[in-house]
Amino acid sequence: MTPGAGERVRPHVFAVWVEDLPGVLNRVTSLFRRRGFNIESLSVGPARAAGVSRMTIVVRADDTTARRMLVQLSRLVNVLRADDIIDEPAIHHELAMFKISAAPEERSQVIQLAGATGARLVDIAPGSVVIEATASPQKIDGLAEVLRPYGILEQVRTGLVGMARGAASVMTDPDARKPPKRRRPGSDTGGGSHSV
Repeated sequence: MTPGAGERVRPHVFAVWVEDLPGVLNRVTSLFRRRGFNIESLSVGPARAAGVSRMTIVVRADDTTARRMLVQLSRLVNVLRADDIIDEPAIHHELAMFKISAAPEERSQVIQLAGATGARLVDIAPGSVVIEATASPQKIDGLAEVLRPYGILEQVRTGLVGMARGAASVMTDPDARKPPKRRRPGSDTGGGSHSV
């Protein structure tokens, strides 16, 4: 897909509700792969409704291309609903853990730094500490920069999750933007295993 004339490429955050069935994750990610898009971040977890999972997918694209992708996502089998929440009032967070090389004389500095940035200490070992933070990607990046001089031995980040602000829930409130697709008769609605 060619970008719209003069449109800038920026991250788009797709919130996608899917039936919790085997093969759905592959079907969704294949849509992006076939069109040559790199998924920057992908997280999947159970939604509030039984038998439904919620994906948060971050992809860099111009606005025209993102709108097309949204339409194509919505048409996929097993996709109940797809929204681009990048321009909505929303909360975007990710979880990160950092294992820091911390000699005994530096340990108190690292622990104070974690507290000052809203992170928390989750493990202490003889030569290292593990710090956990939940925040916006920008704050996580900032924390990584501050911790780098101490020596980051290992880091892991979950990828972005996002949720629109306000009391309305798109999966249960008929007034929340547009109604979700209706489930097909005979679809499994039990809270079975999470197998996306």
